[in-house]
Amino acid sequence: MMTQQQIYAGLTQVMCDVFDTDDITLTPATTARDVAGWDSQAHILLIVAAEQHFGVRFGTADFESMRNVGEFAALIDAKLKN
Repeated sequence: MMTQQQIYAGLTQVMCDVFDTDDITLTPATTARDVAGWDSQAHILLIVAAEQHFGVRFGTADFESMRNVGEFAALIDAKLKN
């Protein structure tokens, strides 16, 4: 089982890879508006990269109501527990 700190560290690594930067600081309140280049195409790349990194699978419904990184981290945590 991963801790919240490990999930955020993994998400930070994934986002740095997807957005080709090493200057991303995530908080639970971080949204797409806070990250340069986070558009709909980058969102799909981010989801795929997170699936690969964490070894989980997401469904379309998983993202319909997601508003921020905190909710993304909670989703990853829930998937890891299943």
